[in-house]
Amino acid sequence: YMEGFAMTRQRVRKLTLIISLLLFPVTLYYFSPALIINAGLGGIVNGSFIVFAALFLLSIPFGRLFCAYLCPAGGLQECAFPVNERVPVQGWRNRIKYVVWVVWLAAVLFCYFQKGRILAVDFFFETEKGISVSSVQSYLIYYGIVCLILAPAILSGKRAFCHYFCWMAPFMAAGIKLRRLLRLPGLCVREKEKEECISCGKCRRACPMGIDVESEIKDGSIQSLECILCGACIDSCPARALGYGVRPVKSRRNFDKGHDNGGGKKT
Repeated sequence: YMEGFAMTRQRVRKLTLIISLLLFPVTLYYFSPALIINAGLGGIVNGSFIVFAALFLLSIPFGRLFCAYLCPAGGLQECAFPVNERVPVQGWRNRIKYVVWVVWLAAVLFCYFQKGRILAVDFFFETEKGISVSSVQSYLIYYGIVCLILAPAILSGKRAFCHYFCWMAPFMAAGIKLRRLLRLPGLCVREKEKEECISCGKCRRACPMGIDVESEIKDGSIQSLECILCGACIDSCPARALGYGVRPVKSRRNFDKGHDNGGGKKT
């Protein structure tokens, strides 16, 4: 029963990603980092402004669930898995997107402050009856963005664009950081309290973000800001050692340290 549920969950996830990808020509401008600057210069709150604000607010309770189920860029990159399923090199490269984001966010704020006030709210700003790609020029922009997203995934591996360049991920990372700072409950992948990891490595291989789940989960829950809560690690675990929760369980390693009496023996 559990295996059937796991397969169904991942099928549903991939189906929603495919649907979001098919709708990308319609929704492109609602994720646009450039259009929000144009709107800001005119004192207009546009669709991407509202979407980015919603991503930040919803990430406080739900983390990066959007990336797993609804992001068209995520769907596009997962379509490239048969071409290159390597785990991309991460480390400092994951910080590139935050540097780009800070510079871009500063430019957006400058545009709005320069105008001085909000003149209008127009969710469909610069779209044709709500459709983003409606002209030859917009098609060129669309295919340029598709290439921008696909190229890192093909060259570097699993969802490399998400790791290195995504302009939406930092909004959600900021929401997760705020949740942790305020100690609020929020969705996370954690180790079940009565189960133990058997170190088979299947969770690590299944993760579409290339996270070392096996290592992370030894601290009780996945703390990486790259985790998109897709549940692939949960569904691939033969020991059923992983699950969703709203609060991380206490780290086994920290628990052991706390019960060490200083002489290497547990109390």
